[in-house]
Amino acid sequence: MTVSGPGNPEPQSVGPGASSVEQLRKDGNELFKCGDYEGALTAYTQALGLGATPQDQAILHRNRAACHLKLEDYEKAETEATKAIEKDGGDIKALYRRSQALEKLGRLDQAVLDLQRCVSLEPKNKVFQEALRNIAGQIQEKVRYMSSTDAKVEQMFQILLDPQEKGTEKKQKASQNLVVLAREDAGAEKIFRSNGVQLLQRLLDTGEPDLMLAALRTLVGICSEHQSRTVATLSVLGTRRVVSMLGVENQAVSLAACHLLQVMFDALKEGVKKGFRGKEGAIIVDPARELKVLISNLLELLTEVGVSGQGRDNALTLLIKVVPRKSPKDPNNSLTLWVIDQGLKKILEVGGSVQDPPGELTVTANSRMSASILLSKLFDDLKCDAERENFHRLCENYIKSWFEGHGLAGKLRAIQTVSCLLQGPCDAGNRALELNGVMESVIALCASEQEEEQLVAVETLIHAAGKAKRASFITANGVSLLKDLYKRSEKDSIRIRALVGLCKLGSAGGTDFSMKQFAEGSTLKLAKQCRKWLCNDQMDVGTRRWAVEGLAYLTFDADVKEEFVEDTAALKALFQLSKSEERSVLFAVASALVNCTNSYDYEEPDPKMVELAKYAKQHVPEQHPKDKPSFVRARVKKLLAAGVVSAMTCMVKTESPVLTSSCRELLSRVFLALVEEVEDRGTVVAQGGGKALLPLALEGTDVGQTKAAQALAKLTITSNPEMTFPGERIYEVVRPLVSLLHLNCSGLQNFEALMALTNLAGISERLRQKILKEKAVPMIEGYMFEEHEMLRRAATECMCNLAMSKEVQDLFEATGNDRLKLLVLYSGEDDELLRRAAAGGLAMLTSMRPSLCSRIPQVTTHWLEILQALLLSPSQELQHRGAVVVLNMVEASREIASTLMESEVLEILSVLAKDEETPVTRAATACLGKAVEYGLIKPSQDGK
Repeated sequence: MTVSGPGNPEPQSVGPGASSVEQLRKDGNELFKCGDYEGALTAYTQALGLGATPQDQAILHRNRAACHLKLEDYEKAETEATKAIEKDGGDIKALYRRSQALEKLGRLDQAVLDLQRCVSLEPKNKVFQEALRNIAGQIQEKVRYMSSTDAKVEQMFQILLDPQEKGTEKKQKASQNLVVLAREDAGAEKIFRSNGVQLLQRLLDTGEPDLMLAALRTLVGICSEHQSRTVATLSVLGTRRVVSMLGVENQAVSLAACHLLQVMFDALKEGVKKGFRGKEGAIIVDPARELKVLISNLLELLTEVGVSGQGRDNALTLLIKVVPRKSPKDPNNSLTLWVIDQGLKKILEVGGSVQDPPGELTVTANSRMSASILLSKLFDDLKCDAERENFHRLCENYIKSWFEGHGLAGKLRAIQTVSCLLQGPCDAGNRALELNGVMESVIALCASEQEEEQLVAVETLIHAAGKAKRASFITANGVSLLKDLYKRSEKDSIRIRALVGLCKLGSAGGTDFSMKQFAEGSTLKLAKQCRKWLCNDQMDVGTRRWAVEGLAYLTFDADVKEEFVEDTAALKALFQLSKSEERSVLFAVASALVNCTNSYDYEEPDPKMVELAKYAKQHVPEQHPKDKPSFVRARVKKLLAAGVVSAMTCMVKTESPVLTSSCRELLSRVFLALVEEVEDRGTVVAQGGGKALLPLALEGTDVGQTKAAQALAKLTITSNPEMTFPGERIYEVVRPLVSLLHLNCSGLQNFEALMALTNLAGISERLRQKILKEKAVPMIEGYMFEEHEMLRRAATECMCNLAMSKEVQDLFEATGNDRLKLLVLYSGEDDELLRRAAAGGLAMLTSMRPSLCSRIPQVTTHWLEILQALLLSPSQELQHRGAVVVLNMVEASREIASTLMESEVLEILSVLAKDEETPVTRAATACLGKAVEYGLIKPSQDGK
């Protein structure tokens, strides 16, 4: 009997709707055989909804289990198989499928029970016997492993907790071994069951950084993807204790605690999705409640005095990652609403903190930016006007509470909070600016004698200048103030910020050459001063990053771009700064690079629309002469020579909330511009660009992911993919490339993706399987019908390489489809490259699946003409492909061979066989030899 697929179902009873149920089941079976498991699943689901009998339901549920096994969704496979068994306790296929799912889920003890039941029902079934032997071996191996690690775990803890072993190499080795052991699930379970969490708590209590790190990293292994162990760990250590470790002064310990909390959040959130089921299926405490307790403690940590700045940043990073919804398709944003109600004031307190006065919160240069990003993500996660209005109200009440009745210090904190909002959810920032007296106070504080007060006010003015609502007001009232500060202030920290404000206002026209705010040459002077400050390594990094902010605005001007890329020292200073601890500079660096490479979206205006606009006396945007393609290409080459790729690679590796989805998109745009020219791609690959593009293609905005995927496609087309993406990395490239096949992508992106996938499909079977798993085949087949000849050809070439896989061969061999017909017809097209691809696919398929040979004459009446045309082609490649197809057909069947030998093919083969020794000659000779063997023709007198 067959146990691996949904075929061979038992006869079904006849009742109301039975014929529809049976038809849908048969449709599902056919779809399953063709590899369309999603389609089969849909068919079985529809059949279940038509009032199927209990026996039918059992069959349909077990078939759904088979689909889920193929789709590697083992939990659903177990659920469906269980439903089938509930309907029919003796359903042997369902028992076997459930055992397969349980084995994959690591629940070997339950899997073996199902297999034993299968063997008792069918004692002679070799498949069941082999599976039972295999799983019994796994269980014995696990028992041996667990027993051998018992003594090791105990010994490691004895060494680590022995005060006499302090700082020894023995202790260091024991801590490393413990961490390694915890990475394997069996090892983590052993540590956990050996009273490990309590012993790790003792390591944390020592206060020694090395032991604390070992304990935290071991706890990561224990909690990883395991909900019940996570809850138990939190219960033993105490949620407050775990969160408080974020706030320690030691950065390595704080980061390790951050990683542990991230793993705990992931385990708890997975538990919320699965309805209180852990990895091992135990019923535990409500994970949603545990999640809120953890988040509540993080919010408390934000405003605790004595917490390190690094710890506060790590807490903000965790909140950014775990609170907002991952996708707008998820309707539940209750966690965001809860955090806004419980913790918005605490987040605003960090965002409004001023630079380390006594008794205030300790913050780093990145803290306020992280707070802005968190506020922005919370605001973006709101679904309706009522929720947004509540957010505005809470922000405004907080700002008013400081602005009124707390003197100058309160006003300063209120303005800093407004500045934080302007960098995050700018709608909330704009509304806060309109509160009575706020804007007037900003203008007044710009003239303060105190540097700290001036800094806060000028920065707020700069952030406000970018918002359309306030820009006209500031252009009218703030330019003279900023100019005055720039010229008269003796403090570089004030002058550089005033200059950025002027840069921002001066770039209001964007790339439109005809809309310049300042007099000719003013932007060049501002840019020169920015470059001077950027190169001044005597200034602190926090001040120099404002020079980059200025250049991010000024590089809209093509003259500024040209001067900037010529200034090698400024470029190197920019790249050096991007690698520094000052993470808030990343967006400005990426913006400047986008401007220099012209990788922003730009569409050439329709000439007719331009004429119409001129006639109507409407403004028409003009492109700067130095923004033409030749200038852009020259700038790209200068950036590559200066080391832009290595700088961007470091930026992508940044583990900071500052690397937002928007920032990732900017980097993706730049990378795409850098690989536009074929000759530059080697440089990009050599400096690590291929590796950096992978995370950009998998995470970020839709536009950013698409741009990064297109850059990956360009690299994959023109370079050796195995060199560009070494090791396992090459398999990560497939998903981004497949994403470019979707219809919302441009024709060029579709074409480049097909070309890249063709290269990958020709490398190994494992890569072909990865392409199949990403469900690329239906999309590739769709492009084989495209009107555009290049898309059609690229899709056919890709299918030709994929035809080396058994699954694709099965698709061609399945009855009731025109796949084979399409290849035969394309082999007779005028486009030589398309003919070459189709004929290659035909040669491959007829070699691997001889049964297809007998179907070629059935798919079209022109099959003989097409084969003859291939054999007579002036191209040796086409001749060879045609000769191989004919040879395969001759070897497959005497009847087909007879038809071929009765046609002009015999004469053509005879001529080809007499040529000089080539692959074509050998194939033609083999055809004739087989025909002689069949007795269809006689050998010539010389025996040839």
